[in-house]
Amino acid sequence: MKLRNLILTVSIAALFAVSCSDKNSFTISGTINNPGKDKKIMLMGTDTTGVIALDSTMVDDQGKFSFKHSTPYANLFKLRYNGTIFDVVAANGDDIKITTDAADVTHSYEITGSDPSEKIKEFNKIANVYGEKNSKLSDEYTAKSEALGRESDSLLAIYMPMFQKNIAEYSQEVLKFVEANKHSLAGFYAATSLDQQKYEQQLVSYADEIKDDFKDNPGVQMFRKQMEGIKPISIGHKAPEFSTAGIDGKQVKLSDYKGKYVMIDFWASWCLPCRQENPNVLKQYKKFHDKGFNILGISLDESKSAWQGAINADKLNWAHVSDLQRFEGATERLYRIEAIPSNFIIDPQGTIVAKNVFGADLESFLNKTFK
Repeated sequence: MKLRNLILTVSIAALFAVSCSDKNSFTISGTINNPGKDKKIMLMGTDTTGVIALDSTMVDDQGKFSFKHSTPYANLFKLRYNGTIFDVVAANGDDIKITTDAADVTHSYEITGSDPSEKIKEFNKIANVYGEKNSKLSDEYTAKSEALGRESDSLLAIYMPMFQKNIAEYSQEVLKFVEANKHSLAGFYAATSLDQQKYEQQLVSYADEIKDDFKDNPGVQMFRKQMEGIKPISIGHKAPEFSTAGIDGKQVKLSDYKGKYVMIDFWASWCLPCRQENPNVLKQYKKFHDKGFNILGISLDESKSAWQGAINADKLNWAHVSDLQRFEGATERLYRIEAIPSNFIIDPQGTIVAKNVFGADLESFLNKTFK
């Protein structure tokens, strides 16, 4: 979701700089049946700080309202009425009409005049279905935890896989939606709801497929530029060569592992999630090393003594290197490391075949690779 918030940017200055003649503006009008006492409806856009109000009007006694606005490019806008949000994709020249019933607890609505807006409505139905499932699971987990008077690892072990399964199913539905609507802004906004780390390969491919679309939309172009930067270190591409000093001072190169499977493991002594994952990494190393699995640990430490201490404490008996510059090391920048733990599994031909696989996922991948 962080990516989605980043790319849905609208320049307010640009919005008002465009001429407001009919051909250079769009209208959003509609009817709200059974309106409540609060008759105010707002048109909103977003900037880098989040959602902001662009305009507002009052719903009349017949439930009618209308907005006329301008935009330098087709973009996502939002209507807000009594706490309910309606997504609208608008471009200059559009005459968009929306009808809803304020008394309808499901907040269903009809929209015409903008095909991407109709598609966004379809996507929101998908998101709402899985959002409700997650809310139900969360409520069940909370209620059972409160009944116990504490959080329970055994309860978490039951509910976490259910959450993960739900998110995985949601993501597959989003991928299907994006594939069916890849040349619509609705498909683009749906794509940005995916976990970028987990679905990086699909998003990089999608960015290539829309390279000729939405060239005037800065959000889309920002996304494409980001994916273009990630592409060289995405699955299916050759891992970039590097040379870094080992803990013994000798240089270690990625090409030293040519012809072997190697996992580049970015971690640090001060990184709690890294240290919690280390026992699993060690377990998999012991299980698969004789079958051809190697590890090259790259530490983001600044202190050599802390780095060495963590290696000893966690019994990490594979090669270790570091620039001792946290995220500013040359290797970290080359591999665009922004968070740890992070890993890359490279096959004997030097191709990246997996990224950021941890816990049971790492074991599953290695089982399939070395079966």
